[in-house]
This record gives sequence, structure tokens and C-alpha cells, in this order.
Amino acid sequence: MKNYLRLLFPAILILAFFSCEKIDDFIGDGGTDDDPVDDEIPVTQVDFEFYGTIQVGGEGASEISAFDPSTNKLFIVNVESTEISVFDLSDLSSPVRLNSITCINAGSPNSVAISDGKLAVAIEAEDKQANGYIELFDTDSQKEICSFKVGALPDMVTFTPDGEFIVCANEGEPNDEYTNDPIGSIGIINLDTKEISILDFESFNGMETSLEEKGFRVFGPNATLAMDVEPEYVTISEDSKKAWVTLQENNGIAVVNLETKQIENILPLGFKDYSAVGNEIDPSNRDDKKELRSVPVFGMYQPDAIAYYSVNGMDYVVTANEGDARDYDGFSEEERMADLVFDETVFPDAATLQLDENLGRLQSTTTLGDIDGDGDYDELYNYGARSFTIWSGQGQLVYDSGNDIAKKTLELTPAVFNGDDSRSDDKGAEPEAVTIQQIGDRQILFVGLERNNQIMVYDISNPSFPEFLQILETAGDVGPEGVLAIDAVDSPTGKELLVVSNEVSGTVTFYQND
Repeated sequence: MKNYLRLLFPAILILAFFSCEKIDDFIGDGGTDDDPVDDEIPVTQVDFEFYGTIQVGGEGASEISAFDPSTNKLFIVNVESTEISVFDLSDLSSPVRLNSITCINAGSPNSVAISDGKLAVAIEAEDKQANGYIELFDTDSQKEICSFKVGALPDMVTFTPDGEFIVCANEGEPNDEYTNDPIGSIGIINLDTKEISILDFESFNGMETSLEEKGFRVFGPNATLAMDVEPEYVTISEDSKKAWVTLQENNGIAVVNLETKQIENILPLGFKDYSAVGNEIDPSNRDDKKELRSVPVFGMYQPDAIAYYSVNGMDYVVTANEGDARDYDGFSEEERMADLVFDETVFPDAATLQLDENLGRLQSTTTLGDIDGDGDYDELYNYGARSFTIWSGQGQLVYDSGNDIAKKTLELTPAVFNGDDSRSDDKGAEPEAVTIQQIGDRQILFVGLERNNQIMVYDISNPSFPEFLQILETAGDVGPEGVLAIDAVDSPTGKELLVVSNEVSGTVTFYQND
């Protein structure tokens, strides 16, 4: 046995020598330029910088934008002039204003979208409670192709990724007296057959109680669920088979099967607890300070914009949780918390809580919180969630940004935090717009903050653990209403662009990924 080991030992040494060589190759030896294994894996660059701004007009002159890569034209909803303003971006350093598009149907444009050289425009009727239109134009000649009558107040329009359908959210808002409340609906237009399908929510009437128990809201006076829902914004899966539509005032999302042309489900979004760690807010604009506090209040998510993306074959949607109240002459739900009657058994410190420097200034709804129906409020609710949220395609909450928007803006740009604290009592920074752009292997989220006049940038490649990247802002831009991402392959500069339409200042600003 000893002789056998004596003969085998040199072979073991030789094998060990070569094995160590291989191990060195694997783990590296400090790195040399000649050893490609040691090179770092390149990280996809995401660093957007200001490129330029165009002045479209005054207030309302730039709400939503759409870009046509085949003509390098940018089409902008211009409510101020009741038209679509058009700019040639072939040389982005010197955009050229072209002839505007005047819509054939009387009314006001609300939204634009582009696919394969076709421009879709959503137009509300002069009588907002009457049915509106989707007008289709050729992006090159800018001439109308055709027009489609849809539901009341088409507020947002988009194409399916395959370009076969147009989908619009028909909000169906009531008149100011709340005597005429048209149904909310979703329009689907087949561009091949020109068939128009208008989907309503009549089949969900009678389900109000079960939906409300999960955080959905049906509260308009004398309204059925079908009358009460107000579809706001649409996003569509990459396979063009499914759409998700925000129902902002109702605090929910509708799921639409585009193949069967049916509303499959309503997803109640529930409420956000501002007393929980990580959800703290600044509830007052009259406390002479900017700070986040834990408060016994719930936020209603009430998303405005919504964007779809997919990770490992799983569907996700991201919402901008702006919040919105109904405030009409015929019906209003808005009330300051100072003017509510708190249940003293639940809130023994009610007098202190209702001071202006505490919760007194915070905007509240009168439609929620009186659990036992005795006229006082056992729970307190505020509009919006001051965050963005990532939901699964089935409506499960995957990630909510909590108070991250407030924390980051307070830390990095304290002067504009919550609109310089003027909006702390309302909905904070008001996350309103979202869009997602894939850059390399990264999924990048842009969140427009209406009251801060800023854009937050996050990497959401891992839906459960988003990473904050940067804040974008430009002096003079007020009220970002729409954010539009242009991929490098379509960009006139050859690099990724972000286009921000600012409603109040009437400006459009471009940021480039440098």
C-alpha cells in the first residue's frame, strides 16, 4: 500500500498544480489588461441630463405629447389653443414649429398617441356629458384619416403594441350640478374593420358592497357603480391581449380582456396607513416646518397614470398615486379635518389633532370613516398615497414607495418639497405621470410630480426592490402633466430621451441619457 501511494503522489502533485492554475484563472490574480476574465461587467448607463426646452404657449398649451419616429415630429395636446401643436425634432438642438392640427369635431383635445404613422387624438365634446371622439390623422401629411364616436369625455387614448387597436378611457364625469352623470366606459377600436366596442360596467352593478369592503369607492349621489366609475388612464400588455385602466376617484383598476372585449375584473386598491413606519407624511402647511410624521390617517391610492412592464414573464403595472376628490356645486366630498367631528373614544386627543399645525388643515373625504353611522368619524382618510406603487397583474401590492418621494425631495431639494410646503395639507408632491423605458437590461421608471415640478427616476428592474437614481427639474417648468420616453433607436439624437410636457408653464422639456 505504501509503495502504491509513493507512485501515485507525483501524479497528485501534477494534478493539483494544474487545478490551482484553473482556480487562479477563475478567481483572478488582481487583474491585468491581458486577462479578459477580470474585466468588470459593464453597467448600463442611466444618467439623464437637461437637453433643451421649447415654449409651446401659455397655461394648458402642453399637456400630453406623442412622438413619431418616422417623421421626427412631436405632437402636443394644446388645450389653450384647442389644437395639436406640432414640432419637427430632426435637429433637437433647434426644434421647428410646424402647422398645427385642428380637430374636425368640436370640443377640446385631451390625449394623443402614435403608432405606425398614425396619430390618434381623444376629443371631449363641447357638452362634456355627451359622447366624444377619437380622430385619426396621418403623421406625415397631418390630414385626417377618419373619426370614431366613443363614450363621454375620452380622457386618454393609446394603441395596442401590435398597432391593431385603439383603446380609450371615457371618464364620464357628471355636470357641475350633478344632475347628469354619464356612465364611464372603455372604448376599443379595431383599425382594420373600423368596428367600435364600448365597454361599460353595468355587469358590476350590485357588487358595490363586496368591492367597497376591499377599498373600492362608489359614492356619487344616486349613482350606480356603472355611473360612478370614471376611467382615467390605460396601459396595455406587450402581447396586446390585456389592458389595465385606472378608476381614480373610485380607488381601483379595471382589467380588460382585449381579445374577448370584456371587462374581466375590478381590482380594489385598499388604503395606505400613514401611521405605519415608512409611510410618514407632512400633514400641514401651517406648522412652519417641513418634516414627516406618523399620523392616524389612511391614504386612498387613487392612481392617475399607469404603466405596464414585464419581468421574467410576469405582468406588473406601476401607478402614480395622485389622488382626486369630487368637488361640484351639486355634490362635494371635501372637508378639512378641523371641520370633522372626531369620535372621542377613538381619538381622545381630538382637540389637539385638529389644530392647524397637526391634522386640522389636511384634506379629507366625508364619504368614509363613519363606521358605525353615528355622525362622527372613527377613521380618517386623505386623497392619494403620495407614492408610486408596483402591482401584480392581478392587483396584489408588490411594492409601494412609502414616503420615499417625500424623503428624497426633502433631502435633496428642500425648497420645493411638497410645493414649498404649500401642498402638504392636500396631496403632497402629487405623483401624477409615469412611464417606463427599458435601457439595456434595466427597467427605468419616470414619475412626474405635479406640485414639485420634478421627475423622479428609479430602476424598477426588481419589482420588489426599486432603486432611486436621480431627480430631474428645470427652472421655469411648472406642472408636469405627461412624461414620454423615446428609445435610442427612435431618437433624433441617437440616445434615449425623456420628454416632459408641463401644463401650467406651457413648456416641453427634453432630457437625454448621457
